[in-house]
Amino acid sequence: MFSRHTISDKVAFALVAFFLGELGDGLNIFQGIYLVALGWNEGSVGIALSMMGFTALLTQTIAGDIIDKTTFDRRKFLSMAALMTAFSASAILFVHEGNVDHALMYITKIIEGVSSSFIGPCVAALTLASFGPDEFDAVMASNIFWGHVGSIVSAVLAGLTAWITYPNIRYCFLVIGFSALLAVVGVKLLPEGDVLMGRGLKGNSNRVAVHCGDDGNDYANMDVQGSSSWSSTQGNIASPKCSSNSVAVEEHAISSYWEIFSDRKTVVLCFTGFFFHFANANVLLVLGELMGGDDEDGNTKRSAIPLIAGAIVLAQFTMSGATYAGDKMTKGGWGRKPLFLAGLLTLPLRCFLIILWQDSGEAWLLSTQILDGIGGGFFGLLHPYLVADITFGSGRFNVIMGLTASCFGLGGTLSNLSGQMVVEKFGHVASLTGSLFLSVIPIVLFTLAMPETAGSRGTNTKSTAVVVDNTGVSA
Repeated sequence: MFSRHTISDKVAFALVAFFLGELGDGLNIFQGIYLVALGWNEGSVGIALSMMGFTALLTQTIAGDIIDKTTFDRRKFLSMAALMTAFSASAILFVHEGNVDHALMYITKIIEGVSSSFIGPCVAALTLASFGPDEFDAVMASNIFWGHVGSIVSAVLAGLTAWITYPNIRYCFLVIGFSALLAVVGVKLLPEGDVLMGRGLKGNSNRVAVHCGDDGNDYANMDVQGSSSWSSTQGNIASPKCSSNSVAVEEHAISSYWEIFSDRKTVVLCFTGFFFHFANANVLLVLGELMGGDDEDGNTKRSAIPLIAGAIVLAQFTMSGATYAGDKMTKGGWGRKPLFLAGLLTLPLRCFLIILWQDSGEAWLLSTQILDGIGGGFFGLLHPYLVADITFGSGRFNVIMGLTASCFGLGGTLSNLSGQMVVEKFGHVASLTGSLFLSVIPIVLFTLAMPETAGSRGTNTKSTAVVVDNTGVSA
């Protein structure tokens, strides 16, 4: 059995990323196809799938802020989030045939929205805490790569399960839930890292003034050297002489919320991601509906879930390649901006080709997922890079990870909701045409308004104190 002493930290992160994969994307698409097969109309499916996005919209920024401020073990947050995802993935087994059990799906999608809000910031914070800003890009690239590989494996297993158990295809969701449970086991292998580094501060070799009691005196000054010294500092706080109130961490600046939220680069990234996902999220669901269709009896084809699994596998396989290539290119001196734009440019081309090939057969439609893989691979890789560039030294790394993810999630939620309503009233081509025109907006916005951020990491450092109270939450 693996333990913290038998595998490296980088391998431990890769294992967790592999099991987590990208549960939201595959889970949503599989659930959408299954609910239509049960008798739900497209509008009801869109509402159900949108519940997760609306919930995440409300909680992701707050989740990121909590992960920034907490001095509790972030691994516990990650374990709980993965466990909640596993349960929500399995709840669909209790949905009955017909356009019924809406409340069950709405509740489970809300739970999934809350849990997914913590997964991304937790993984990013633990990576930054364990490896620091210099190694962050390489390890995050590895995490993202193995996340894509995990998505490939889970999609293949879910597709095979659906094919073998047809027409009882609901059992494919157990595969996805089981993957989340394995991630919970894998989290135990992760290091906690440097608590301050995890929120985007220079955690090593910084002075800490321990303040306790009501007399306003500082009783001790210590050096913080990573997570172990931070733990010993907390131990001193718990000593008889220093048993209450707070720790003030000197020489760290925490930027105000307004300062970091109103930063031009933050605003551009949020709006770019919003419009990209608003145009993109519904495309795979529409593609699945075009490929799956109904058989002669009016039922969903047996090939529907395996075809969607194939679409996800092809996209994730391409994302893995794009992630690997993007990592090599950034190490070779490529900037963030050209690679991010390359990812954005794939979406209008993908929408155009799906419209063009709508009657050309499943193989042609499936091939458009290569473009989805390239776009998603570059976007997913560069998102944490850009956030780290913008925020490192400000102490607001995870809150901006949460804010940007909220904007992306809002775009995806509105895409599923409005896209499926357009399909219901006007058809698949109309929905794809809307996505095609919308996909131009993020390209123009990012081109004109986003500066190159490579090499800017750490320029946000200031000199304001951080206060950590005995509840485990800092400023």
